[in-house]
Amino acid sequence: MTKSTVLTLVGSLRAESTNQKLAEAIQLNAPEQVDVVIHESLGNIPFYNEDLDVEGQVPAAAAALRAAAEEADTVLLVTPEHNGTVPAALKNAIDWLSRPFGAGALAGKPTAVVGTAFGQYGGVWAQDEARKAAGIAGAQILEEVRLAVPGSMVRFAEVHPKDDAEVVEQIKGVFDALAAAAPAA
Repeated sequence: MTKSTVLTLVGSLRAESTNQKLAEAIQLNAPEQVDVVIHESLGNIPFYNEDLDVEGQVPAAAAALRAAAEEADTVLLVTPEHNGTVPAALKNAIDWLSRPFGAGALAGKPTAVVGTAFGQYGGVWAQDEARKAAGIAGAQILEEVRLAVPGSMVRFAEVHPKDDAEVVEQIKGVFDALAAAAPAA
């Protein structure tokens, strides 16, 4: 049995990000047949600019992101909420993955969105915006995947998400949906 690969993009650039910790918890709780790859350094990708998106001249960080997305079976976006919407670094990654229009690395790729935020709703606005942007970019949005953890700064102040039984149980549901959407290996 071959492993399926879930490319995970974390929208927060902060070193102690609760969303980075959530991504780590997802990685640690992956079923044996799933390889969760957390893509490092969305902050190193220049803002999307068509003048930079020229064959043979695409910035290395953007080219690496595209290659990782093309190789993955599914994509998981893990997003905080910045001022009621998706962080710029994650939106920028989606923009790079959307090109060339209609044939970008997200085209037809099963994609789910999860996250945690300080607010009482766990960042659902940002998650909705990320679903919208990825869907317009051509991704196959897995609408049934829902994981929004509210009060992250307090909830995870002393407990890593991997040690939060409720979060771990919700992660299992994320993998069930990803497995159902992944192409047969």
